[in-house]
Amino acid sequence: MMAAKLQRWRNLAGRPDLLARIDAVSSRRFLHEGPDTVEELLDRHLAKKEKPIIDDNEAEFLNRRRLTSTRREALSLYRDILRATRFFTWTDSRGNLWRDVLRENARKEFEAARFETDPEVITRLLIGGSDAVSSALDKLAEKQREMIEKKRRGDQP
Repeated sequence: MMAAKLQRWRNLAGRPDLLARIDAVSSRRFLHEGPDTVEELLDRHLAKKEKPIIDDNEAEFLNRRRLTSTRREALSLYRDILRATRFFTWTDSRGNLWRDVLRENARKEFEAARFETDPEVITRLLIGGSDAVSSALDKLAEKQREMIEKKRRGDQP
């Protein structure tokens, strides 16, 4: 095998015109080799969008629409919290209903974030709130299932 490669190089060395063509081909970049960097790849192949020029009225309209959608989501979350707290009917150590404690805490949280304008923070708060409500309801359902199972086992001899 090594002898075959050596023979091929000897044949090429005897023909300088072939060596020049090989050098030219090897220095050229082919399409399948790709760009040097990711930025170059993106610059070559992504269509660049022109940012549309938005006047003040249009910007205000878009901002209001965004605010009303987050406001709607916040109200929906608040209603979900109020609905979910209906199931917490037992009292805490001070004799207060958990339902009332949870509603009061939710109200404080919403009031604290009332004047927040950063869309990222608002989104994070909404997602965190909805996750907390769903996890609280899941835990409540699991506890109720456990209590039902305990009652069944206790009733049977």
